[in-house]
Amino acid sequence: MYVRLVANKFHRTSSRLTEFFNRSNQSNCFNQLNCVNQSNCVKQLCFNYLSKRELSITSSKMSQQMLSQNLADSDAELYQLIQNEKKRQLRGLEMIASENFTSTSVLNALSTCLHNKYSEGYPNARYYGGNEFIDQIELLAQKRSLTAFGLDPANWGVNVQPYSGSPANFEVYTALVGPHGRIMGLDLPDGGHLTHGYYTEKKKVSATSIFFESMPYKVDPNTGLIDYDALAANVKIFKPKLIIAGVSCYPRHLDYKRFREIADSVNALLLADMAHVSGLVAAKQAPNPFEYSDIVTSTTHKTLRGPRAGVIFFRRGVKSVDAKGVQIMYDYEEKINTAVFPGLQGGPHNNTIGAIATAMKQASTKEFAEYAQQVVKNAQHLATRLQEKGYKIVTNGTDNHIIWVDLRTVGLTGSKADKVLESVSIACNKNTVPGDTNALNPGGIRLGTPALTTRGFKEKDIDQVGEYLDQALKIAIQIKDETNSRLLKDFIVTLNQPKFQEQIKKLREDVENYAERFYMPGMDV
Repeated sequence: MYVRLVANKFHRTSSRLTEFFNRSNQSNCFNQLNCVNQSNCVKQLCFNYLSKRELSITSSKMSQQMLSQNLADSDAELYQLIQNEKKRQLRGLEMIASENFTSTSVLNALSTCLHNKYSEGYPNARYYGGNEFIDQIELLAQKRSLTAFGLDPANWGVNVQPYSGSPANFEVYTALVGPHGRIMGLDLPDGGHLTHGYYTEKKKVSATSIFFESMPYKVDPNTGLIDYDALAANVKIFKPKLIIAGVSCYPRHLDYKRFREIADSVNALLLADMAHVSGLVAAKQAPNPFEYSDIVTSTTHKTLRGPRAGVIFFRRGVKSVDAKGVQIMYDYEEKINTAVFPGLQGGPHNNTIGAIATAMKQASTKEFAEYAQQVVKNAQHLATRLQEKGYKIVTNGTDNHIIWVDLRTVGLTGSKADKVLESVSIACNKNTVPGDTNALNPGGIRLGTPALTTRGFKEKDIDQVGEYLDQALKIAIQIKDETNSRLLKDFIVTLNQPKFQEQIKKLREDVENYAERFYMPGMDV
């Protein structure tokens, strides 16, 4: 059959080429093809034509094969690295407060054809065609975001395009504060975030402090609690245009009512950055910032357990009525949307926006509320257990998912503790504590319970986690005591000594065997 098809192709091609020879300069063709007569030339041309055509078909098939291969077949090296990371997550204790394990449906949404589409602009106002369904998906993400936090769309709007929490904050400053406008946020060593304006006497560390003028507010060094009275006094001097009520490592509820009063005293805007606690807010396990704030920003991947992205909520509708009875409207929406695009971003990541939509749907469920309750219970339980073992917990406890541990009382730095914990498959992060002067050599660690709670950990399991943490920190203290230097590099040299490696290996095996017993979402994606 195949021979007959080739013969038919040859015959049809030969006939067409014979007609071509009859109409053209045959001598030129003979010379170019190095043949002596028309019959040989036709055969040679036929062979060349069919060879190229078959090569083209083969090449097309090879291209389609490459495009349709799964990752394991097309890039074994990368695939293996991903499998290694998957194994690390499964066999370790993930205790970084800003991390979580997202759902299978979020991972599904992230890996869809939505990734292929460019859609600069906003629903029904795009710079590209072909966005009929992209518009519907973004509108769905907006609707579900408002629903998750119980917001009336007549009074609140939301932008779901920010790539993450940091650009979301910068976009708000750009929209509502302007170049070199004044902002105030919680200082980084006191539990604040880089994007709230952090700088040192030698360097403006965050771009926020480069393009805007920032002044930090502080915690009471004795209690670790925000000093609202000092903030109230300092705003009268600094006169910020915007105050940020938000944290990165602060384990207590924020007093949004007090923040509102302080902001009103100098006619400042109030931005609530609820990135860390948004999942708890949605589940009514943390105070509601929407009641008092002008703008609310958040990531969607921490306690909210969605994709790595950001959202900006803004007030809309009637702001006030003047003496003449004229309504004054909020004007945040257009300014913020313009700052996001075209101001600071290009095309939105539509696969991520789809993932936001499904994450917000989950955040509105009873099951998610139960999860958020357990996150807080686990954190409070762990804080108590560590205190019983002699560790200092900043603020003497926690209201949320964060446990802030001051290790200076046991003679450790956060960097040394983090190094040993990582070596036994416990992931956390070194963190500044109140009174620290060097963010690169902090005196504590930050622990969190969202990821472990996703895996099904309850209080009894947290007891065992506390034991593993204590064992690891005691090994770190031993290593520190046998190191003749305060430098981290010398600490690592001692850590690598055989007697300590033996202890670390045994503890790592215990941790990994324990962690592997627990459920992990998305392992089949």
